[in-house]
Amino acid sequence: MNAVAEKTNQSNLAAERPFVAPDVNIYETGEGYVLQAEMPGVTKDGLEVTLEGSTLTFVGRRGNGDQLPGNVLYRESRAANYRRVFELDPAIDTSKISAEVRQGLLTLTLPKAERVKPRKIEIK
Repeated sequence: MNAVAEKTNQSNLAAERPFVAPDVNIYETGEGYVLQAEMPGVTKDGLEVTLEGSTLTFVGRRGNGDQLPGNVLYRESRAANYRRVFELDPAIDTSKISAEVRQGLLTLTLPKAERVKPRKIEIK
């Protein structure tokens, strides 16, 4: 069972740049899941993470501060912002989701609900 599934139905968003899907890694731990998204150039101020029902959306907007004066002769990086949408399993405790961004790496911690965690049953 996949606890975090990407939603592909994305609505049109008005933005100054197009959106691209950042690379994402998802790990399962004993306590829940960790989702990491690579978004170079995105800081805390340019990041928005929202949860509507079981739909988790994050948008990362790059700043323009790294632009140098002059004409671009060669560019490998895209001049785009980032956006991904995921549908969360009900086994995730959405009230305890946390987010952190460091050097363009967004880390979301998605804890499992207590009711789905393994537990030891006391024998009487």
